[in-house]
Amino acid sequence: MTVFDIAAVLIALAAAFGYLNYRFLRLPATTGIMSIALFSSLFMLATGWLLPQWHLKAGLNTFLAGIDFNRVLMHGMLCFLLFAGALHVKFKDLKANRWTILVLATLGVLFSTAMVGGLSYALLKASGMEVSLLVCMVFGALISPTDPIAVLGLLKELRAPKELEATIAGESLFNDGVGVVVFFALTSLAGIGGEGSALSLSPLYVFWLFLREVVGGVLLGLGLGYMAFRMLKSINYHQLELLITLALVMFMYSLSFRLGVSGPIAVVVAGLLIGNHGKRYAMSQKTAEHFDAFWGMMDDILNAVLFLLIGLKVFDTFVGGRNLLIGLGAVPVVLASRFLSVILPIRFIQWNESRRGIVSILTWGGLRGGLSIAMALSLPDLPEKDLILAATYGVVLFSVLVQGLTMRYLLNYYGVAGKREGNSHKVNIF
Repeated sequence: MTVFDIAAVLIALAAAFGYLNYRFLRLPATTGIMSIALFSSLFMLATGWLLPQWHLKAGLNTFLAGIDFNRVLMHGMLCFLLFAGALHVKFKDLKANRWTILVLATLGVLFSTAMVGGLSYALLKASGMEVSLLVCMVFGALISPTDPIAVLGLLKELRAPKELEATIAGESLFNDGVGVVVFFALTSLAGIGGEGSALSLSPLYVFWLFLREVVGGVLLGLGLGYMAFRMLKSINYHQLELLITLALVMFMYSLSFRLGVSGPIAVVVAGLLIGNHGKRYAMSQKTAEHFDAFWGMMDDILNAVLFLLIGLKVFDTFVGGRNLLIGLGAVPVVLASRFLSVILPIRFIQWNESRRGIVSILTWGGLRGGLSIAMALSLPDLPEKDLILAATYGVVLFSVLVQGLTMRYLLNYYGVAGKREGNSHKVNIF
C-alpha cells in the first residue's frame, strides 16, 4: 500500500469510529476511538481464529506492517500535537506554578525512573525471569514522563481549575526533555543506544546532552518563534498567517534533528509564544478565530488517528499469558512510582497552598500514551523487547481507558470539577 492509501484508511477509520462513539458510546473522543479500535482488532483476532480462511489477522498484520509507529509519531504527528496543545496554556498560569512544574518535570521523572526500574527488576526476578536491572531502568525511563498528548486531550474535556490544569499540562509539556535524556543515557549504558556507548558515556557527557537538548530546544523555539511572531505582526491576511505557523512547526521540528536539540521542547516554547503574545499582539480577532479553528481541527484529527493506531497495534501484543501478566503487573508498579514521585517533590518544595487532593489528582492524571509506545518501539530487537512492549501497552491502556474515564469522578470527589476560579479549597494535600 502507498502512503496515501494508508493515510486514507486511517482517516476513514478514525471518522467511522468517531461517528460510532459520538452516536452511541458518548465517551471522550480519543478514549472512545481507541476503545472501538481495540474492540475491532480483538474481534478480527477472534474471527481469524474461528474462520482462518478469511485471513483477517494476516490482512491486519500486513496493513500495520506498513506503518512505522515510531517514525509516524516522533517524526511527524508529534510536532503538530504539541504545538496545538501549547497554544492553550497561558504564561501567567505557568509562572504561578513554575516551581511545582519544574520539580515534577525533573526530579519527579528521575525518581520515577529509578522506582519503576527497581520494582520491575525485583518483581521479575521474584517470578523467575532474568532481566538486567539496566533494561528495567530503560522501561522506567520511557514510561515515567507523562504524555502531553493524552493529558491535554483529557484536560480539554474537563473544566478543572486553571491552577491545576496549568500544573498537569505544564509538567506534561516539559518533562519530555528529561525523559529523553535519561532514556538515551540508560540505553547507552545497556549497550543498546544509538548515540554513544557505555564506554563513552560519562556524567559530564550526560550533563552536556541535557543542556544541548533542553537549552538548545528552548533557544530554537524562542528564536524561530519570535521570527514568526514578527512576520505575523506585519501582515493581516489570515490564510498567509496560518501558513506561517504551519511552516514554523514543520521547519523548526525538522531543523531540531539536524542541530541535535529537543524538537518537542522547541515546538512547545514556540507554541507558548504564539499562543500568548502572538494571538494577543500580532493577530486580528478574525485571524485569531481562524487560527484557533485550524489548529483545533488539526489537534482533533491527529489525536483521533493516534489513538486509533494505538488501539489497532495492541491487538497482538498480549498473545500468550506471560505478556498479559506483564502488562497487568506493570500498572500498579507505575502508579505507585508516580505517587511517590509526586508526593516527595511536593513535600520538598513545601507546597502549602495546594488544593485538596492534589497528590491523588496528579497521580491519577499522569496519563501515558503514544510517546511511551514510540520509545519502546524504537528499541532494537532485544530478547526483552516483547516484555517491555507488553508492559508499556498495559500501562497505556489502563492509563487512557481507566484513569482517563474516571478522572472526572475524582475531580468531582474533591469538589474541583468544572471550576475555573483561582485559589479555593486550600486544605491538606491529601
